[in-house]
Amino acid sequence: MWVPKNAWAGRSLSHLPAGLAGDAAFRLFCMPELSHYRAANHLQLAQRARFHLRNAHWRRIATPVADIQAYVFEPDRRVALGTVLVVHGWTGEASFMTAVAEPIRRAGYRVVLFDLPAHGLSGERSTNLIECARATAIIGRHFGPLSAIVAHSFGGMISLVAAEGRQPMPHALETPRIVLVASPNKLPEVTGEFAERWGLDGAGRRAFEARLERISGRSLNCFTVVKLLRATGCEALVVHDREDHEVSFRCAEEIVSETDGAELLPYAGFGHRNILFAPPVARTIVSYLLKAENSERQRRYSDNAA
Repeated sequence: MWVPKNAWAGRSLSHLPAGLAGDAAFRLFCMPELSHYRAANHLQLAQRARFHLRNAHWRRIATPVADIQAYVFEPDRRVALGTVLVVHGWTGEASFMTAVAEPIRRAGYRVVLFDLPAHGLSGERSTNLIECARATAIIGRHFGPLSAIVAHSFGGMISLVAAEGRQPMPHALETPRIVLVASPNKLPEVTGEFAERWGLDGAGRRAFEARLERISGRSLNCFTVVKLLRATGCEALVVHDREDHEVSFRCAEEIVSETDGAELLPYAGFGHRNILFAPPVARTIVSYLLKAENSERQRRYSDNAA
């Protein structure tokens, strides 16, 4: 599966026969290190961001897809309100999520972050949606039960595939709610953009997407956040910036308009990545989690009183 880092830099796959082009595209798609979404100074940014993991409890968890590096932040209070799993996006890593995680921890939650396979300090060089979802489900169950998942970008779809639990997933990851920050909605739109960027024609794109469908065991059209939210029954808070140039704000509008119980909180001026470091966004997420926690507590009190 491994491809040399600079082997395809700046190249197109348009000159290859459809089958070979699809195979090459699949290999490239599964390597976060080669993604055009990855910043040129990614390693420097990661080294700087990992400073904020110094107070976490570092745990190495063996999984069937990779050895996963996890980071656990305990709250200041003696008994945590619950456990929140924080999931980064494609090409990201756990350290980039600490600006969101710390306010959640201060609010009283135990916060678990981890590097997806082929990301950060976790093992492997390549990965895919299903492998990432399997790792997410295993980490979530290991540290759960969960009060919520907070996920950025493609991490939202990964988390919902884990929560859905449909084969080839080994089990479903139980969570009552999810916060989707700058999430895409439809996987075919993601693969379509990728195919266009690499110069795939229609046949090449079909060959590329067929490889992904063999891994997942179903059509890519099944992988939309809307369908996955309906299947899981999770409550959802959708946070998105109107000026996001990587994942269109239209995705957030689609998710909320087509899903009962999903709430949209729009922002402007932060973009796709800086939204993770915006204090108003962190406050919004914490407020949502605490409001849900209070509602759960009142419901349990009413049930016991009855």
